[in-house]
Amino acid sequence: MSKMRAIEAAVLVMRREGVDTAFGIPGAAINPLYSALQKVGGIDHVLARHVEGASHMAEGYTRTKAGNIGVCIGTSGPAGTDMVTGLYSAWADSIPILCITGQAPRARMHKEDFQAVDITSIVKPVTKWATMVMEPGQVPYAFQKAFYEMRSGRPGPVLIDLPFDVQMAEIEFDIDAYQPLPLAKPRATRIQVEKALALLDQAERPLLVSGGGVINADASELLVEFAELTGIPVIPTLMGWGTIPDDHPQMVGMVGLQTSHRYGNATMLKSDVVLGIGNRWANRHTGSVEVYTEGRTFIHVDIEPTQIGRVFTPDLGIVSDAGSALTMFIEVAREWKAAGKLKDRSAWLNDCQQRKATLHRKTHFDNVPVKPQRVYEEMNQVFGKDTCYVSTIGLSQIAGAQFLHVYKPRHWINCGQAGPLGWTIPAALGVVKADPSRKVVALSGDYDFQFMIEELAVGAQFKLPYIHVVVNNSYLGLIRQAQRGFEMDYCVQLSFDNLNAPELNGYGVDHVAVAEGLGCKALRVFEPSQIAPALRRAEEMIEELKVPVIVEIILERVTNISMGTEINAVNEFEDLALVGNDAPTAISLLD
Repeated sequence: MSKMRAIEAAVLVMRREGVDTAFGIPGAAINPLYSALQKVGGIDHVLARHVEGASHMAEGYTRTKAGNIGVCIGTSGPAGTDMVTGLYSAWADSIPILCITGQAPRARMHKEDFQAVDITSIVKPVTKWATMVMEPGQVPYAFQKAFYEMRSGRPGPVLIDLPFDVQMAEIEFDIDAYQPLPLAKPRATRIQVEKALALLDQAERPLLVSGGGVINADASELLVEFAELTGIPVIPTLMGWGTIPDDHPQMVGMVGLQTSHRYGNATMLKSDVVLGIGNRWANRHTGSVEVYTEGRTFIHVDIEPTQIGRVFTPDLGIVSDAGSALTMFIEVAREWKAAGKLKDRSAWLNDCQQRKATLHRKTHFDNVPVKPQRVYEEMNQVFGKDTCYVSTIGLSQIAGAQFLHVYKPRHWINCGQAGPLGWTIPAALGVVKADPSRKVVALSGDYDFQFMIEELAVGAQFKLPYIHVVVNNSYLGLIRQAQRGFEMDYCVQLSFDNLNAPELNGYGVDHVAVAEGLGCKALRVFEPSQIAPALRRAEEMIEELKVPVIVEIILERVTNISMGTEINAVNEFEDLALVGNDAPTAISLLD
């Protein structure tokens, strides 16, 4: 046995569980952990500029590769409360991150000590598990349980709060005797899968809905194999985008009120049996349950039992990890196909492909200031199939999901349910840290960009290069559009005359100056013809300089992006594509 401080045992456990990177900010109550990180070694540390930023970096890190666990570290008091947003974001999207906070010594907890707060009670609604460790000997096993909780069942975040004296106390611990706990994941049975396939086989117009659980299970290849085996078309959710490549003939569009394709919604409305795998039936995907479910039979596969029937009761529910379920689906489908029991779906698929080839929104506008649709057209032309997009919320993200193309799992990294402004910069940095070889392009409106702009300094300091496309209309665009229903345009304008940047013509904040002041590089574009050259120059600059490069595109002030209250009633505010040149980078051209 070895005698060591409890916090050193915690670092050894993290290393054994596969952690090699942490994001955080030191402070008095968590300094013992930092001393252990230095002494034990093996875990790289990225110094954030805001503790919420550290939590979003951890999210980006986890979302990049199967098996990753992002770790964020903060001191007592406000550090933990600053990370609540990151924990909520991770909890909402089933993303495992480990948040570690320092705490006042045990003897001071009831004395309203400086920066002492009951952080575990605060975060319990947005974590899978949160604990304050009160005994030094429990520290390594609290971390063992944390990794078990994060990885078992529906993945999610965990917080461990460590009093100062608990970290410092000496314990006996033998890391050589330590083993990670076996994980608990439910598995679909053969009889369940046979019943599901029987329902699909009775259908004339079946669909597969592929959710974020397929990505969490690292099961995208299985999803595509099952789709190809059965011939059933696939509709990914926003969180499942990339589980099947956009140019795959069986990818027939995304469905929803905002981040959707016209052809995706039209195909969903024509379907009769729907198999959802690893999805939540989120309201921005479904709209009202009545419209979404009318005339359709539903099968729902999800790893979390309480998700089955939460939004609506399916005709058949199966509690299972997506990978295990798809493995069994493939096994049974192969047998049925060999026996001639699977229907030919080519006529239905051809019908879906016709919609995919014709129902497009126009992107080719030559307006100055730039219309946002043109930005995504140019991005499609410049950025290749290996591009990984990172975005959070706003008209920029909604339009990006309508017009950009994704070809691989974990190449659309999006905070789906929580959608906190400011998420994009730190999340993108986390992605680059997790995979330095990946070509990362972040997408923000001007307000999302401003929320945590200080984290750009992290990219400059730690050489984390990526391209950040900022579409600037100097407005809270999504809220402005939502205010139309209230017949107002109130408290949402970000424009003002910047005395230091008259060339902005009233667009307010000089993002180029701020970005360069934080150690990065930036380009500004005013006309459509300048977009592609700026994006290509940014590609050269990130290779040369190894820092984030911002491409700011000055948009027209007001553009209403397609959205509605029902999937059969999406408002199209702009022109639709009538010929191929109206949408030259559409995934399936009109002519």
